[in-house]
Amino acid sequence: MRNKKVATTLVSLLMVSALAACGGGNNGNNGSASPSEAPSSSAAADPSASASAPASEEIDQGSPEMDFDLGGRTIKVVSWWDMTPQERNPDEIAKKKNLEELQKKHNFKMEFVNVDYGEYQEKVTASLLAGEPIGDIVRVGRNYAFPALVKQDLFWPVDEYTKNANAFDQNATNKWGQYNGRGYLFSESRGDLVQGVFYNRTLMNQLGIKPLQDYVNEDNWNWDTFIQVAKDANKDTNNDGKLDTWGLANPNMMDPGLYSNEAALTSGDKQTLDDPKTVEVLNFVSRVATEKVARPTEGGDWTEPGQFFRQGNTLMYSGAFYEIGGLKTDMKDYDIGFVPFPKGPSASSYHSLEPAYQALTIPKAAKDPDKLLYIWEKFNDIDSIYDYPEQSDFEANLTTEEDINNAKLSVEGLTVLEHGTFMPDFPYYAIGGDLLNGESVSTVIEKYKAPAQASIDKVYQQ
Repeated sequence: MRNKKVATTLVSLLMVSALAACGGGNNGNNGSASPSEAPSSSAAADPSASASAPASEEIDQGSPEMDFDLGGRTIKVVSWWDMTPQERNPDEIAKKKNLEELQKKHNFKMEFVNVDYGEYQEKVTASLLAGEPIGDIVRVGRNYAFPALVKQDLFWPVDEYTKNANAFDQNATNKWGQYNGRGYLFSESRGDLVQGVFYNRTLMNQLGIKPLQDYVNEDNWNWDTFIQVAKDANKDTNNDGKLDTWGLANPNMMDPGLYSNEAALTSGDKQTLDDPKTVEVLNFVSRVATEKVARPTEGGDWTEPGQFFRQGNTLMYSGAFYEIGGLKTDMKDYDIGFVPFPKGPSASSYHSLEPAYQALTIPKAAKDPDKLLYIWEKFNDIDSIYDYPEQSDFEANLTTEEDINNAKLSVEGLTVLEHGTFMPDFPYYAIGGDLLNGESVSTVIEKYKAPAQASIDKVYQQ
């Protein structure tokens, strides 16, 4: 295990100067703050205190070694998948070794509990409300934990203990895990979900379409060029009067439009359907529908776009990186490329989406949260062999260096949308359905503003 100390006074001053220089060009991100600096111990004790350490301080990113005995205690880590340490690569081997040493040194056993996803939320919520959590470290979905569970004081704040950036994803605590100035979520994983556009490079070449990578290289990959590429691929190649190749598999562009335009349907406890960035998204969704850009549905379910793409006659599919293994297996005769989802008119960079963000928590009923977080830190604090968290997956699954760089570009701009917090009452599907059916954007906004706000009020007033 390692105890990493970085950020001397000189480095801190240089970083502050660089941030100040960059600040003049910041055009905002729909009101969302960037991840704050991890709070000091005093700031953690006082939520009103500044979360940024003074530039002259030396910041210790690793916790000092602790000596304690947990008396043979079993620490239960609960998730909806098996988090038992594996040995599939050198990083996993190092972490497993760390845990074995920690268990001996501090006299405890860590048990990883896997609860079926279908019943997970109900079981976790019921156990928390009863004051008898099913684990000491429990994974929760942000959509149902914030604010409903957090505001009931059911979790320990963790921001005082998660400052080691080598062992903890700082976004998990300082950005996505924030409530009333404190951080309640933590994660050892710094590999985020990648979403973007898979495309059939073989079909692209057959149709003589300009390479999609050229648009990225030219910094001209935007909604307009995306729609034009899709239209160009809608072809009748055998002259029988019917289209037999298509440009886009997905008819509904709501979520991709939101994350690629730095927009959202909600902000805190308010609906934002009439926010200018959101209006741009709704117009984009409407345009894809009314201009018949996407391949028409054949009455399939939510998997239909992916199935269309697999047939080899549809150029683009908006999807998530975890799908690529299945796509490559089912499309062995095709070269599959990847580009970020194109930038919307209000976006400053490419983005990716995590529609159902989840991370770990420590229930208030769990004892010794400081020791639990110390153990989790030392368990995960390793010298990784990789240059960045997703490197192994990207290099194993993507064909070209350009594809890998595109995935890296996407993940750097991870976005978390929060309208799922207010489902099923939030009229998300109704909004999308009406736009796909040709209703005007202005009509849709006026129709659903009040129901959207009512769904938010219901959650915040519980």
